[in-house]
Amino acid sequence: MDAKNRFETKATFALSRLEWLGFLAVSLVLAFQHRTEIRWGVFVLLFVVIDAIGYLPGAIAFRRSPDRRIPRGYYVAYNAMHSLVTAGALAGAWALFVGPEWALLALPIHLMGDRALFGNSLKPFGVAFEPAITPEFRTFERRYHSAADSGESAAARTPLEDTDAVRA
Repeated sequence: MDAKNRFETKATFALSRLEWLGFLAVSLVLAFQHRTEIRWGVFVLLFVVIDAIGYLPGAIAFRRSPDRRIPRGYYVAYNAMHSLVTAGALAGAWALFVGPEWALLALPIHLMGDRALFGNSLKPFGVAFEPAITPEFRTFERRYHSAADSGESAAARTPLEDTDAVRA
């Protein structure tokens, strides 16, 4: 995976999940060490609000849709609520207006748990709201592994034009 080839092999995906697991472990250890200082009602609220706004409405719409297609707004809500940027902004605003507190650990615990334990990250518009392998990806993966198994170098493959992470 790189800025020109935005996909992950099973190995690189496992390594990413391992990094997220490390951050989850640090957050859980801190929560355990400060469990008597956590306002548990606030912790639960912060933990639940991510999915209450970002996941559940899209999941319900997806299951109710006969063709499993839902408006992009559900994806935007999911991605906004499951973003580390949003969590950081929320934690920063909370610390500024309410005060810093250990209950804010609910945010990284939820997000890192999603990423490390379930493999969930942000949702692109071009795939189903609920994870499912697309036929196009299955074909790509088969061709990628076939080329890798034959020893074909990455330089020998035809790159797609204008496929950098910044201009996607």
